[in-house]
Amino acid sequence: MDIAGFEWDGGNREKCRKHGVAIAEIEALFLAPLAIRDDTPHSASERRFVAVGKNEAGRSIFLVFTQRERGGRTYIRPISARYMHRKEVAHYEEENPDF
Repeated sequence: MDIAGFEWDGGNREKCRKHGVAIAEIEALFLAPLAIRDDTPHSASERRFVAVGKNEAGRSIFLVFTQRERGGRTYIRPISARYMHRKEVAHYEEENPDF
């Protein structure tokens, strides 16, 4: 994915922080392997994606984001991010052994 940067404002920044995930961690997810799928049920007004990745410490993060086009360039707009619970991680890794 060729991204020009990230789109942050008070709304999405605060929503991610309330779950304890730092902005730098979210942006760093896109530098490492990241499992991404469409979030069709929540894509009423714009296409949304769900991603699972790991931070530098190896902790799994669940991220919801959209892409915004500006000036012919693609920007990632995080909507929400949170750390995954152990059971979620175990279930995800069981279903995605290559991750």
